Order: sequence, then C-alpha cells, then structure tokens
Amino acid sequence: MAGGTVMKTLRENVTDYLATRRALGFKLEGLSKLLWSFVEFCEQRGATRVHNDLAVQWATTPIKVPVSDALIARRLDAVRIFARYQHALDPLTQIPAEEHRPRRYRPKPPNILSQNDICALLAATGILEPAFKALTWRTMIGLLAATGLRPGEACRLAVSDVNLAGGVIQVLETKFGKSRLVFIHPSTATVIADYLQARQAWVGAGTHSSATVFLNTRRAPISPDRLNATFREIVAAAGLATAPGHRPVRLHDLRHTFAVTTMIHWYRDGHDVQARLPLLSTWLGHVDPASTYWYLQAVPELLTLAADRLDNAAQTSAAKPAP
Repeated sequence: MAGGTVMKTLRENVTDYLATRRALGFKLEGLSKLLWSFVEFCEQRGATRVHNDLAVQWATTPIKVPVSDALIARRLDAVRIFARYQHALDPLTQIPAEEHRPRRYRPKPPNILSQNDICALLAATGILEPAFKALTWRTMIGLLAATGLRPGEACRLAVSDVNLAGGVIQVLETKFGKSRLVFIHPSTATVIADYLQARQAWVGAGTHSSATVFLNTRRAPISPDRLNATFREIVAAAGLATAPGHRPVRLHDLRHTFAVTTMIHWYRDGHDVQARLPLLSTWLGHVDPASTYWYLQAVPELLTLAADRLDNAAQTSAAKPAP
C-alpha cells in the first residue's frame, strides 16, 4: 500500500467494527456470530473484502443449519450493516444489494403521517372507554408525535422523570440502556400537566398506584406488549388506510414521522442537514447514526429534497467565476 500502510485483514476489520459498536452500547451477540461465520467463509475462499456475490453465496449456503428465507435475510442484514461501516474506510468494499433479500423480508417504507392524520388519531381516541383510557391514549399519542419517543419509553416514563417547569423529560430506560434528555414545548407540558391532574383524580387520594405517567384502567403501568391491539382500534376509527407497499399504521410511525418531519423542515429552512443529523440521532436515542441516515433513503421526499440541495449547490458552484 502507498505510504507503507498495511491493509487489515477482513478478520481484523470485523474485530475493530464489533469493538466500536460495543463501545457505543450494543451487545451484538447474534450479529457477531453471523459475522464470524461470514469471515470464516471468506477466509476459506481467499477473500479479503466483502463482495456482493460472496455475501449472497454465504447467505444461501447451509452451514450447520438448513437455510430459510428468514436466515438468508438475517445473514445478508449482518453483512450489509458491517459493509456500510467498512465502505467508509475501504471504498472497494461492496454493500450487498437489498434486492438479494427474500421478497417478504425486504423492509417496507415507514408510514409518514400528515398533520391531518395525527389529528384524526387524536380524535379517534374518543371511542375508548372509560374516558380516562381515552385521555391516556390521546395524551400518549400527542407526546409521541411531539417528541419522537419510542412507545416503550413512554410506557416506562415515570412521573419523577418529567420536569414540566423546565420543559424537560429524562428518558432513563431506553432501548440501549443510555439515558437522554428530551425537551418539550410549553403546549406539550400543559397537556401533560392536565393529564397528570386527571390521573390523580382517577387514582384517588391515598390510593397506591404506579409511579409511571401513563396508567391503564386498573391503575397499573401500561404494558408495551398491549399497545398494538388498542392502537389498531384507534387507527380503524380514524379511517387511516394502509398505503400500497406499506404495513398498517403503527404507533412507532409517530416516531418515524417526527424524525422525517424534523429533517424536512431543516431542508426547507436551508440548514445543513448532514451536520445536524448527529443531533437528531442523540435526540432519538439512536446509538448508531446509521439508524438516522436510513430515513434519507427510505423516504422519497427526503431524497428529493437532498437531491435538490445538491443540484442547487452544484449550480451555485458552477456559476462562480474562475479564480
């Protein structure tokens, strides 16, 4: 290599990659097993980089267990995740194409909800009984739409984690074990304050209840596992249809909507979106910034805005007089 630089082996690169991600908080037991299997497969064939054809060959080869569509998808996902990282260090690294995944395991684009959609969801909570359940869901949907919290984080949110006067929510029990602060608009703080008053009235003076903000009708924490069934009722009442090629609207789509809407506003306001993405990653609690960059390729409007920004930059550069 030029300048005396020695190219690392694929095994060394995978070792570095796993160490980096573990330092960020990932556990990676399943991913590491798959990557080491891929490394052995490549070493047996004398390969030193990730190649598309080799990744597909490994993913579809029975190794210790029979292959299935689900296993092929998991294997290709593992290589793609590593290859995206490695490509930044070694441009000759190939990233396996999405089209090689079994069709039913290809990711579906996120549902991005309009303001009218969100208003319809809020109104549709009125079908729930008793009234406290309707209020709980209306407040939770509003909070998720306004902050981008994960539904599970909202379920685990404790009253002591909410500083209404300061307009700050402390998210402690996150997906990856890292706490973060989320700031809320005064209007959101007012809605939460009103809900907490109704919550206290529902619980009753001197009655023991959970410390979580959101309670079910039994005065216990809402289980994240029980969210989907109720939300499907709300979606049906709101009249939100499933778009072609998409999965039905889910509660998690409020988080997707928050992220995408934030980026769209940045683009339209002329901000440097690439420079701001790490801030959005931190806000959302993404341990890997690639999770935030994913929106840029998954949402057509973001791709269009990004392309327009690049075109404008290119035109501006071309219009400048030569020095």
